[in-house]
Amino acid sequence: MLIPADYFRRLEKAEIFDRPGAPLEVDVGSGDGTFVIEMAARFPERDFLGIERLLGRARKIGRKARRRGLTNAKALRLDSTYAVPYLLPLGGVSRLHVLCPDPWPKKKHERHRLIKPEFCAAVHAALEPGGEWLFKTDHPEYYDESVATIRATGLFDEIDWPEDAFFYPQTDFELQWLAEGRTIQRARFRRKA
Repeated sequence: MLIPADYFRRLEKAEIFDRPGAPLEVDVGSGDGTFVIEMAARFPERDFLGIERLLGRARKIGRKARRRGLTNAKALRLDSTYAVPYLLPLGGVSRLHVLCPDPWPKKKHERHRLIKPEFCAAVHAALEPGGEWLFKTDHPEYYDESVATIRATGLFDEIDWPEDAFFYPQTDFELQWLAEGRTIQRARFRRKA
């Protein structure tokens, strides 16, 4: 597990993984770590940081990584609304994944939704030039609202994401929702300079 020495300053990339030249990918809201662990196993030349608010889930990611001998996967136990804007290294992330976040479907809870203009600006700052932001959800209204918010910032170019574009494991929530017959919507964006 990644435990920053100081939670009140941005991390340097080398403080997360000391592997110069290795691309850093971040999974926001990692759940049980299925995505992070499968990606780390498949791409040993890349580093993967899972940000997870719940301690039990963050520890689970660490255990899975140790069991599989993965040195390129870590978890940071912290709320992503703090970690992304205040801790991630500026221009240090090659890809940021937001997969099946809580859509907070009730009108009175909308303020809790992750994808807002200020979060988009934080993602833009964390991504390296040309870095990618990948987003998935099973909630059609949240998808429409989130994609409209991202587009409205003018900070990203939307790019195609064909089904077979690259290896992309399904998260625990995605598998659950697909089993329930739900449809997963996805969008892929590239950081503008």
